[in-house]
Amino acid sequence: MDFDAVLAMVQAHADERKAQGMRAYMRDQFEFLGVATPVRRASTRPVLREARNDGRSRGNEAVDWLFIHKCWDCEYRELQYVAIDYLLAMVKWLDADDLDRVAEMAKVKPWWDTVDGLAGVVSRVVRAHRDFSEKMVTWSIDENMWVRRMAIEHQLGYKAETDEALLERIILDNVGGSEFFINKAIGWALRDYSKTNPAWVSAFIERHGDKLAALSIREGSKYV
Repeated sequence: MDFDAVLAMVQAHADERKAQGMRAYMRDQFEFLGVATPVRRASTRPVLREARNDGRSRGNEAVDWLFIHKCWDCEYRELQYVAIDYLLAMVKWLDADDLDRVAEMAKVKPWWDTVDGLAGVVSRVVRAHRDFSEKMVTWSIDENMWVRRMAIEHQLGYKAETDEALLERIILDNVGGSEFFINKAIGWALRDYSKTNPAWVSAFIERHGDKLAALSIREGSKYV
């Protein structure tokens, strides 16, 4: 992947007025070009398609981690989003070692936007390789809050394929604290699964309500 070419593709759509709003939304923590998600994805779609085609012939050797790291190191937040788009395009060729790389990425310039995007990558990898689930247990007690958040969120969208025992274990590894982003993630995980099995979520909240934060209960019980 040609990082400079991809950067130029995104920069061609820069809009300073939109960038100001994006910076403000992210509490002025990151620099933005002002390129909206649909525009960014449309501009990079051809090169991501080419990368995916390369993956069909080369497998995990096609995953360009140098490109990913260049995107992650870039001053513009949109390039971190490009890295996530690229990982999603190449997700079928990611392995357990790549999950460790994703965990390290989550610790760099972390905020909910990139961490939740990376959680989506993790979700698809673990869903395809259920033997990687034990790594999610390890992540659930990681010293880094953002790694724990990815573990909590990784079964979002699994519906009937949700591993309830794993979900319960990961949540209980993270109760009792005051960290907003953890308690919010717990609530989201419960709310998402309640659309599939509201009785399980209701029973979980009843059993562990004394440990769950009010925010987690409020989010988790929305549909039960």
